[in-house]
Amino acid sequence: MQIGIFSVGDVTPDPTTGRTPTEHERIKATVAIARKAEEVGLDVFATGEHHNPPFVSSNPTATLAYIGAKTEKIVLSTATTLITTTDPVLIAEDYAKIQHLTDGRVDLMMGRGNTGPVYPWFGKDIRKGIELAVENYALLHRLWREDVVNWSGSYRTPLQGYTSTPRPLDGVPPFVWHGSIRSPEIAEQAAYYGDGFFHNHIFWPASHTRQMVALYRRRFEHYGHGSADQAIVGLGGQFFMRRNSQDAVNEFRPYFDNAPVYGHGPSMEDFTSQTPLTVGSPQQVLERTLGFRDYVGHYQRQLFLVDHAGLPLKTVLEQLDLLGEILPDLRAGMAEGRPAHVPDAPTHGSLVAAAGGAHDGTVHAVDDVTGHRAEEIA
Repeated sequence: MQIGIFSVGDVTPDPTTGRTPTEHERIKATVAIARKAEEVGLDVFATGEHHNPPFVSSNPTATLAYIGAKTEKIVLSTATTLITTTDPVLIAEDYAKIQHLTDGRVDLMMGRGNTGPVYPWFGKDIRKGIELAVENYALLHRLWREDVVNWSGSYRTPLQGYTSTPRPLDGVPPFVWHGSIRSPEIAEQAAYYGDGFFHNHIFWPASHTRQMVALYRRRFEHYGHGSADQAIVGLGGQFFMRRNSQDAVNEFRPYFDNAPVYGHGPSMEDFTSQTPLTVGSPQQVLERTLGFRDYVGHYQRQLFLVDHAGLPLKTVLEQLDLLGEILPDLRAGMAEGRPAHVPDAPTHGSLVAAAGGAHDGTVHAVDDVTGHRAEEIA
């Protein structure tokens, strides 16, 4: 079980002081948070990708490469890589390069992105978001598995005799997760390729998460990758902790009430009762997180959003210290009752071992994804 954090890189005023961090401060804070995550023993740090204010998470490759040079063990990931608006040729090059620089400590979470104005900035049409996600990922999948690619599609110029460089480290591409909040098509795509499915799980009730993960598990089994409970699942989550639960509630309330996404909407009490957000003591966060298995089964990756809504860096680092304190119990609880046939989260080492030291070059046809999607998701 991998446990870590992800950041969306928002630049939000601190409602308790009125101060907004500069872009420079927020970017440097991202690095500090990632290094702290490794210090407390977390397994994964992931950064989102946004190209519009008020975010500083554009160019995640630069961020991850820099963090990779400042860390030694933590896996670096994305949350998410925009497969719709980013050229798959560029993705193939960039992340293979980071894979080499970090000795394999990198994977990716692919996503569509839902900010309308961003699509035309990159010459794309948001109405074609699903088609772009399907076609672009099919090309990326081939670029990492075939030394020479001849390809043509609907949304970029053809490739003739193209070789993506550098080739993946040890002949094994970075592992790919497909991230979604509400898109069954993305769950289907993940299942088709036998990739991981990451359900963001920070705004939605457990019933929705249960439905999305169950769909992915059924389709993973349908495509012959293993039994449904062997599908590779990740979940998001949110918390705010203090040793005294009422202190946590009092301190976090102004941040919740003014947060860009859910502020000025439901009460914090309603939101915490209906979604995975947990505001309270470390023990409450531990128990709530272990309860996620009740509706998704045993899974492989748990990431928390901790640096949002204007929380100052000092407070975020304190949150990570508290997470580090409950980490042994969280790991032990997640391992309890886990069947031996349920796989661990894939790593570069495990993928190399599974491939016997070399990738087999298998490629799937993208047409089969679109062909099955409508009838199977209905």
